[in-house]
Amino acid sequence: MKVRLLGSGTSSGVPRIGNDWGACDPAEPRNRRTRASLLVTTATTTILVDTSPDMREQLLAAEVGAVDAVLWTHDHADHCHGIDDLRQLFHARRAPVRALARPWVLASLGARFAYAFEGHGGYPPTVAAEPLPDRLTIGDIDVAVVDQPHGAITSAGFMFQSKSARATYSTDFNAMTPEMATLFQDVDLWVADALRRAPHPTHPTLDQTIGWAQQIGARKTVLMHMDQSMDYRTLRAELPPGIEPGYDGWEMTL
Repeated sequence: MKVRLLGSGTSSGVPRIGNDWGACDPAEPRNRRTRASLLVTTATTTILVDTSPDMREQLLAAEVGAVDAVLWTHDHADHCHGIDDLRQLFHARRAPVRALARPWVLASLGARFAYAFEGHGGYPPTVAAEPLPDRLTIGDIDVAVVDQPHGAITSAGFMFQSKSARATYSTDFNAMTPEMATLFQDVDLWVADALRRAPHPTHPTLDQTIGWAQQIGARKTVLMHMDQSMDYRTLRAELPPGIEPGYDGWEMTL
């Protein structure tokens, strides 16, 4: 099973519009971050997590032209507003793209992007939506889902398992619940939100994510959803063993 971090940035990306790099060195290519998204693949199965506004460029860079399913974590713009680019995947497969999310997320997306789910003006729907259960199997990948606190809402956290390999993904959360800790315990890989060093009401700080990584005993933790205060080389030099900053295009085969 291969995990690829398609986008490692926060909602505004790095640099922000206006060429705002903050504390990030513009000469370090790993500081250029698109919006958060993940790809999980085996020889026979491809799962896309979230449809970021940068999805087209992300899938072109990953050389991916088809997916078996899309999983949405929640309905915030930086995680779903690339939904229109599912149209090209629809054309390639000649069938709507299977997509799953918690029922409240589907209701929100269906209201905002009705044409994608229902079709419009003679154009067919491009998305075949299903409620996201706590457990399912897509191809040869078993998926377990846990609801994560994200301010006033929740986001879906995932564990992907193929054979004995286990990879987990947590973006847009601000607390580690007992259910999350149980699901994520002793995983091979945890790809986790680490927005910045300063506190934030709906995202974890760097120190919180480091602490939780040590609590769950993840063999490797890769940080993502990072803003312009999080310089790649600075982080790389200061992080403890087993924890590293991610970047767009980061990959690991488990």
